[in-house]
Amino acid sequence: MPLAQLITPQQLAERLGSPKLVILDCRFALEDVDYGQRSYAQGHIAGAHFADLERDLSGAVSKGRTGRHPLPNPQRLVERLREWGLDNDSEVVLYDDGPGAFAARAWWLLVWLGKRSDVAILDGGLKAWHAAHLPLSLDAPARREGTFSGEPDASLLIDAQHLAKRLGSPDLTLIDARALPRFRGEVEPIDPVGGHIPGAQCAAFTENLTADGRFLAPEQLRQRFAEKISGRSPEQLVAYCGSGVTACHNLFALALAGYPMGRLYAGSWSEWINDPGHGIATGD
Repeated sequence: MPLAQLITPQQLAERLGSPKLVILDCRFALEDVDYGQRSYAQGHIAGAHFADLERDLSGAVSKGRTGRHPLPNPQRLVERLREWGLDNDSEVVLYDDGPGAFAARAWWLLVWLGKRSDVAILDGGLKAWHAAHLPLSLDAPARREGTFSGEPDASLLIDAQHLAKRLGSPDLTLIDARALPRFRGEVEPIDPVGGHIPGAQCAAFTENLTADGRFLAPEQLRQRFAEKISGRSPEQLVAYCGSGVTACHNLFALALAGYPMGRLYAGSWSEWINDPGHGIATGD
């Protein structure tokens, strides 16, 4: 079964009520950290549990040491997934407002913990759900304790120390999911320093999507990333972004296109710039 899967609103609507189905609402806004919880309370897909980026899908920030969204403690995340009713054989659907950035973070975390089948992102998110004229619910989801038993896979990660040693390696493909102006260092609305990691290529995650917020066809995504990989081994690819969230969107898109999983630099730019010894590049 493919590692990355999409589900349409109509397909999800037909699956609602399935005893094996677990739905996670991953809505979040960087500029309003309570937006997701507030929006969930105002209406969500029936049966969905709310998964908050900062409270559930990230760990504690250590100023000057970590990035803005460090990975959660794996055992704590496993316990939270069990609280949401997750079993090893559950069918999981993840959604956010539409672009899929926060849903993709949840997808990557599940892959990291070993849940590598029956996990799909709602293509187009709630925007597509609304466009299909499907209803929302105000009801709390049923509570049941799951039995999920995941373990983190360190091979899917690279840390700053090892990445720094690989910079300049001819087999490294390093892609940055942030928008081009941030990559170039022309603007930086979030972090104290602008620019990118030397040798990186800009691969803005928004370019994985059509104008209506759905993922491009797999063959289009394959061509997009083939130009970035340019004959190098796709297994050597490293993805990063501002804080390790939208990089997961690129990793999902790569898997959707049939590429093997690259590695995530989870600390990303917001961690990289904590070390004054790390190189910083600007421009293209």
